[in-house]
Amino acid sequence: MRFEILRLDDAHGTATDRLIADAETVRELVQAAARTGERLLIRPCPTV
Repeated sequence: MRFEILRLDDAHGTATDRLIADAETVRELVQAAARTGERLLIRPCPTV
């Protein structure tokens, strides 16, 4: 399964960056975001 990951701006909560990734990459990004306090929005990527 693939996921869409949006990095969110701290001030306004708006998306600043978008990435499509597999579950393993999502896990790594979530761990990195937890260490730095970065805000992410993660949702399943629609099948194309």
